[in-house]
Amino acid sequence: MAFNHKHLIDITEYSADDIMTVLETAVRFKEVNERRIKQVPTLKGVTVVNMFNEPSTRTRSSFEIAEKRLSANSLNFGGSSTSTVKGESLVDTVETLCAYKIDMIIVRDKHAGVPRKIADVSGAHVIDAGDGKHQHPTQALLDLYSIWEVKSDLAGLKVGVVGDIGHSRVCGSLIPALKIMGCEVTVVAPPTLLPARPDVLGADHVTTKLDEVLPDLDVVYMLRIQRERLEGAPYPSLREYNMLYGLTKDREPLMRPDALICHPGPINRGVELDSYMADHPKRSVILDQVYAGILTRMAEMYLLLGGSEDGLTA
Repeated sequence: MAFNHKHLIDITEYSADDIMTVLETAVRFKEVNERRIKQVPTLKGVTVVNMFNEPSTRTRSSFEIAEKRLSANSLNFGGSSTSTVKGESLVDTVETLCAYKIDMIIVRDKHAGVPRKIADVSGAHVIDAGDGKHQHPTQALLDLYSIWEVKSDLAGLKVGVVGDIGHSRVCGSLIPALKIMGCEVTVVAPPTLLPARPDVLGADHVTTKLDEVLPDLDVVYMLRIQRERLEGAPYPSLREYNMLYGLTKDREPLMRPDALICHPGPINRGVELDSYMADHPKRSVILDQVYAGILTRMAEMYLLLGGSEDGLTA
């Protein structure tokens, strides 16, 4: 299984074949996760540092579970415990960690470009777990897996990405990944939540009219309103945002019978989605996305670190 990458930082560095390799490997790890004993010795002896310099629940916990199920040794590092709080530079901190002879760094940071900087100075394998408003490639891969698992093929799917486009690192990876896999992408948002140059994202269509595009979409991907990253008041109220851009029970008749609903979580219920749509038994794959995060992150670490075949099948 050819996989010639050392890092997962920028999803555009991966080809469609690379992405399919990750997804197909994740399927194999699904078998592991459905056993009574959900652990294999695949990465036994490998040391992974989880360097989360920004708060995270879903991404961090899924990486930690993925590492344990691969039998990797983990060091959790970040937040108020970091030496950078005491004034040490990022480079010095990374070089100190690398003196422990670690193998991989999973990094989340509020500043764009930090994962690339760490890759440049560390020599270790690096996975970007979200950097500023820039990229979040592991989220994009779990999203693709969740859609692919239901639809069986990604090529030709019409995907709408709805909401806070301008502040979303999810978009920075998801839209390019969808395009690499042959999807047709429409971004839907009020003008105040679009970037200055929406075309740079690579989407095929940009619109402010959700109701006009819903009937054509195979997948409706709702983004979380990034209230912690908003400057000023980009919309009059959450209530008005929900009326214009919320995916509600009243909008379901506009959707295709087999259209899926995705969301990166956590959901602002009553804003991006009402509970009826968030918990829809046939449309919503939101909890499937959470599970897919473990599978795809196991696959990513396995492939980047050159895990043993014997470990996977043990």
